[in-house]
Amino acid sequence: MRKIEEPRWLTVEQQAVWRSWLNAVNVIQEYLESALREFDLDLGEYEIMVHLSEAPDHRLRMSELADRLRHSRSRLTHTVTRMERQGLVARTTCPGDRRGVIAVLTQTGWELLVQAAPYHVQSVREALVDPIDPADFEALGRAMQAVVNARS
Repeated sequence: MRKIEEPRWLTVEQQAVWRSWLNAVNVIQEYLESALREFDLDLGEYEIMVHLSEAPDHRLRMSELADRLRHSRSRLTHTVTRMERQGLVARTTCPGDRRGVIAVLTQTGWELLVQAAPYHVQSVREALVDPIDPADFEALGRAMQAVVNARS
């Protein structure tokens, strides 16, 4: 744990923004999760399928997939195991590297993603994009990228 000499407390305005952000993240996540429940998916599973669908041959090394999702390898392994039981993904060994494992989006997974994607996009629009003024949405994108850049 890093040592903090003197905490820089948030101002009242900063505290209000911070709490609005926390509340919004929870509201958005709940909304997106509820839309995906119809497809027996959660947001984490959906994101795994999206990343695999965008990869060449719908396959990625598990370690690369974990990095892209910013998940721990154990968390990803647990989720992929559950998805594998549902027939949405499969795992195979990496050619030329027996220790490497590759996650592959199955045909069943692809078909479910194609079916769920329009509903997910609609829920993203309803939960985040449409309620925000376009200029504010652009500013939000810049702000979130600044956060990512500061921690990457």
